Amino acid sequence: MQKLLADNVFGTIKAPDSAFKDSATPQAAIGNLIQLVIWILIIGAGIYALFNLVLAGYSFMSAGDDSKKVSGAWAMIYQTMIGLAVAAGSFVLAAIFGQLIFGKWDFILNPTIPTLQ
Repeated sequence: MQKLLADNVFGTIKAPDSAFKDSATPQAAIGNLIQLVIWILIIGAGIYALFNLVLAGYSFMSAGDDSKKVSGAWAMIYQTMIGLAVAAGSFVLAAIFGQLIFGKWDFILNPTIPTLQ
């Protein structure tokens, strides 16, 4: 009976891995979190643009001969394309500002938080 209580019935439990596996320091984890948020926002913009284009297409097809509905659908398509250009151009702007301000082209897209020592 003593041996039964001494054995671990469930086996060994391993601690879970970090959400950010490459993070050796807390500063790297914060940088990875910022990078993850940026990527989620860009992907969200792409998904929103896809749905917006589909809705604009349906609006365009259902407009018939009504010129106001057709012009509204075209405006929706133009605005979506401009939004996609801004989302795609943000990568170029982030690289330019990262190079000018921080000296690294990928500093904004792949940030590392410096520490004072």
